[in-house]
Amino acid sequence: MKLSFVIPAYNEAANIGRCLDSIFRELRGKPYAYEVIVVDNASTDNTAEIAGKRAEVIIVREHRKGITFARQAGLARSSGDLIANVDADTMLTPGWLETVFREFNKDPGLVCLSGPQVYYDAPRSVQICSRLFYGVSFITYLVIRYVFRSGSMVQGGNFICRRAALEQAGGFDTTIQFYGEDTDVAKRMHRIGGVKFTFGLPICASGRRLTGEGMLITGIRYAVNYLWVIAFRKPFTRVSRDIRPS
Repeated sequence: MKLSFVIPAYNEAANIGRCLDSIFRELRGKPYAYEVIVVDNASTDNTAEIAGKRAEVIIVREHRKGITFARQAGLARSSGDLIANVDADTMLTPGWLETVFREFNKDPGLVCLSGPQVYYDAPRSVQICSRLFYGVSFITYLVIRYVFRSGSMVQGGNFICRRAALEQAGGFDTTIQFYGEDTDVAKRMHRIGGVKFTFGLPICASGRRLTGEGMLITGIRYAVNYLWVIAFRKPFTRVSRDIRPS
C-alpha cells in the first residue's frame, strides 16, 4: 500500500522545511512505499525552491490560488493508494505513520481517517480552548454520524483518504475557497465508506490563524461552516483572510 503525501503551500518558506523534516524523520527506516508532493500554490516567495532542495520531493505548480485547487492538483499528480493531506505548517507526531497504516489495514471499509491538530506555537489559553472546542466538535460529530447519518468530521491539514474512494467521490470541490472544504470531503466520503476521526492521530500545527483572528471568532466560523455544509452542502463563509505573508 503506497502513501502519497500532498502538501499545499502558499508562501510557506518559513514552515515547509520543518514539515518535510518531520515526514522524512517518520519515514526513516520504515518499509513503506511513499511519495511526497509539494503543491506550490501561486507562492511569491521561495517556497518551491526550499522544498525542491530535497531530491525526493515532487514539486507541482498550481497557479490558481486556493486550498482546494492545490489539493486537487496534488491528487492528480499522485500515484498512491492512500492520499495524506497535510498542510505546510504541520509536523507529523511520532507514530503517525504506524497509526495510519494500522487503521487502514485493519478496516478495508475505512475510506478516510483524520485526527486533531495540536497548536504548538499558540498561547496556553488558546491550546486549552482548542481542546474544549474539539470536545464539543467530537460530540457533534458523533450525533451527525450515528444519529442523523448525514456526514462525519475531518480536520483539514490532517486527513488521509483511500485514493479510489476520493476519486469516486469526485475529488475536491474547487468552488470552495477555504472554510468547509474538509467537512465537504467528510460528507461525500461518508456516502462511500467509513470516515473515522480519532484523537489517536494528532498532528502538530501552527495556531497562527487562531491567534491572528481570535479563538472565539475562528471557532464560530468553523462551527457555522461545518453545520452549513452538512445541511446545505455549501459553506456559509465564502472567503477567508490570508494569514501568510504576501
